[in-house]
Amino acid sequence: MSAAVRSAAPPERERVVADFVRLCEIASPSQSERAVADAVAAELRELGLDVSEDDSGSHTGSDAGNLLARIEGPEGARTILLCAHLDTVPLAAPVNVVQDGGALRNGNEAILGADNKAAVATILGAARRLVADGSPVGVELLFTTCEERALDGAKAVDVGSLRSEYGFVFDHASPIGEIVVASPTYYRLEARFLGHAAHAGIRPEAGRNAIAAAAHAIAAIPIGRIDAETTTNVGLIEGGSASNVVAERCVAEFEARSLDEARAAETVQGMVDAATESAAHAECDVETEVERLFRGYRLARTAPAVEVAAAALQARGFEPAYIATGGGSDANVFVAAGLPVVNLANGTERNHQPDESVTVEALEQMLDVTLAIVAASGG
Repeated sequence: MSAAVRSAAPPERERVVADFVRLCEIASPSQSERAVADAVAAELRELGLDVSEDDSGSHTGSDAGNLLARIEGPEGARTILLCAHLDTVPLAAPVNVVQDGGALRNGNEAILGADNKAAVATILGAARRLVADGSPVGVELLFTTCEERALDGAKAVDVGSLRSEYGFVFDHASPIGEIVVASPTYYRLEARFLGHAAHAGIRPEAGRNAIAAAAHAIAAIPIGRIDAETTTNVGLIEGGSASNVVAERCVAEFEARSLDEARAAETVQGMVDAATESAAHAECDVETEVERLFRGYRLARTAPAVEVAAAALQARGFEPAYIATGGGSDANVFVAAGLPVVNLANGTERNHQPDESVTVEALEQMLDVTLAIVAASGG
């Protein structure tokens, strides 16, 4: 499997960094991707590509849909997918990209948006080369919305309309070279505890405290890393009305993830049981809602997309490392729909944190890796 392709030239490297900075400084929290979608679509159209936008906003609540463009390959060649998401987690402050010792970060106390605009920029850079020089394979360029909202944008993609044999997303904040071959099944649990209000100082005996019921449940549920493949969390709790009122309501949101799908289901059922028992203990009612937000997957190292990724990384001087992750990506959706898609680390660091960063070198290297993936797919 050949991955021979020339490295990005200095102007291409400079352009990918400039694109990254420009895209990061366009705010695009989930459901508000319109401005960055327009910017990406304009870049693709300048290359002479047709860009379609689906109507997924009606399902995701976004002001933009998923974008799809195609670069044609030689007759009879396979088609592959390159995918990145346009949205970010919420911004605590505007993005003002600064460079410090070769690293790019936000000059304000907020995320940078390298998750996933590092991938958007490198895919655009690869598209410019492929349009200019010709591509050895067909390439579908997909930019999704609302990935940070449990992969909602990807869930709205009509996978059956894609031509790709396999694909790649670049959405893991870890060192370049890591290939995600396993990702978890993810369940969300909302527990709504319902008690009875009463004056906390005069008639506390008449009340039934929903917050106490929720606290009992939280104490009963193991939180954190349960085993090597399974994690749980309580991420939100809200309830009550005033300190002098016995709380009649409380809502708590939990999650359970596991690389073992049966273990994930078993774990979330245990959380439901704990909530039910805790409500009864506090003489409250509880309503629970469980939703599987995405399904996990495992890919063999011999899967064609994994082998292509490994060949491309080796061609660029990186030793492939096959990893399992506790996070999800658009790959989860596509694999579940029958399209083999591999998630690759892109060298970004500390995603979702105010000290998020990526180096100029990592952006340049991922441009070369992306071009090598296309070349290896045609080998």
